[in-house]
Amino acid sequence: MSGLAEADPIPDESKTVIPKATLDRLDQQLDVTFANYGERTLQMDIFRPKEESQALPAIVCIHGGGWQKGSKINHRKVAQALAAEGYVTASIDYRLSGEARFPAHIHDCKAAVRFLRANAEKYGINADRIGAIGHSAGGHLAALLATSSGVAELEGDGGNAGVSSALQAVVPMGGQTDFMSARNREKSATAEIWQKFLGGSQEELPATYRLASPLEHLDESDPPVWIITGEKDDSSTHAEALRKKMDEFEIENGLTIINGAPHPFTVRQVWFDQMMEIAVPFFDRTLKKD
Repeated sequence: MSGLAEADPIPDESKTVIPKATLDRLDQQLDVTFANYGERTLQMDIFRPKEESQALPAIVCIHGGGWQKGSKINHRKVAQALAAEGYVTASIDYRLSGEARFPAHIHDCKAAVRFLRANAEKYGINADRIGAIGHSAGGHLAALLATSSGVAELEGDGGNAGVSSALQAVVPMGGQTDFMSARNREKSATAEIWQKFLGGSQEELPATYRLASPLEHLDESDPPVWIITGEKDDSSTHAEALRKKMDEFEIENGLTIINGAPHPFTVRQVWFDQMMEIAVPFFDRTLKKD
């Protein structure tokens, strides 16, 4: 399943804004600590619709920034918009490359999933229905969450050991899913952010690149995945090899390419809205199913 978003985007340079009426419908708990590494702690911002009293599906929201910059506030609007659609959402921090190399980043993402599942009753979450969405570096980490449940080297020790980090639906946006590709071998030879993230080039550290590659971990037990990317972004964000392998496993998957959009498409309202028009029905279908 693939294709372009049906309608051409209306030219609009306005930045993404979540309406006050939407925000007023949400409860929020900011700076909730979800992982501890000695004195180092990581926080998430949690959002939930006020009018919902039953246990809801949860969605972990993962910011981008080349694995080396950004924070949970950068994906807060995604979390708020999704919460308004009937989800408990958590926009999370994770350790960046200037502090720690891979696999610290995915350790933190998995710690966030385990925290929400372990504290499902406290936050009104259906522990059996947890998804993730992320953009750019966050898109890669979301995809890796999707395919690496049970991979011991990627679980980490951020807390709630023994609780599953498995997800039930994932939307990676503008992210890499095949670190062992020829394109990424070439990219890694000169890209400082890749070498800072993984400790060297693909040629130097093939085992590390393989461990970081969502494609390498995919199996028949993995959840549905829907890829969203901008038309002007690199074609490697289409995740063709990953989607082909998912087809072989008969796992639901898809691709939406947002017309005219660049790599950082979530910052503009018109593209943000098109993203939501794809992500919400996908999450509704996969996380709210009977």
